[in-house]
Amino acid sequence: MLNTIFYKDDDAVILHEDMLGDTKIRDNHIDLIVTSPPYNVGKEYLNNDDNLEYEDYLNFTEKWLSKCYAFAKDDGRLCMNVPIDTGKGFPKSIGADITCIAKKCGWNYRTTIIWNEGNISNKKARGSFMSASSPHVIAPIELIVIMYKKQWKKVNPGISDITKEEFLSWTDGLWNFHGESKIKIGHPAPFPLELPKRCIKLFSYKNDIILDPFMGSGTTLLAANMLSRKAIGIDISREYCELAMHRLLKL
Repeated sequence: MLNTIFYKDDDAVILHEDMLGDTKIRDNHIDLIVTSPPYNVGKEYLNNDDNLEYEDYLNFTEKWLSKCYAFAKDDGRLCMNVPIDTGKGFPKSIGADITCIAKKCGWNYRTTIIWNEGNISNKKARGSFMSASSPHVIAPIELIVIMYKKQWKKVNPGISDITKEEFLSWTDGLWNFHGESKIKIGHPAPFPLELPKRCIKLFSYKNDIILDPFMGSGTTLLAANMLSRKAIGIDISREYCELAMHRLLKL
């Protein structure tokens, strides 16, 4: 049944909800949102159509970004892991389009981190080989777009737990680490723990409230739990709620 608290402990809450429907999250409640929304590239999710008409996908994007804007505190922040483009057929500038929609919803742009996965899934799909006819450029990178609600500087300073070495390394806007195995995790599009870990330590304080509105396998919640933050995850799939809960219970 949707619109239920699937799991709750002192540090984490999993909500089995439709992000676009009624949720149990209060407005002006969230310190940091770390998420990787559906890319609309035909991934086989259990309860989500990842192959919408592009205009329908952009409408969906505007709806969830507007809701997240309401959830965030005035100094709340948003870290979105999105692709540069759809990368096949007739590519769409999805990263730029999502960023523009976020600004339309009220979010303010801060910066973009380039995540170098170091992996190209299909090295043969380069279009017209050794010809200017129709080459296809493959970029083994994704974006982490950083935005904020009304003010960038935090209102009430808390306890930072980032080390000097981490701060100097991670404020370099090129992050190099590998992606995660969907077979290992049991989800069609997991991101590695390193991604939310860096975002959470760099952009939030200990005991802050972290939200992932497209929780999936629960990696953001795991990172938040490990780093002494509170976490809320939303997913429309009961199976993914179960997966995230089991991963949390193993910590």
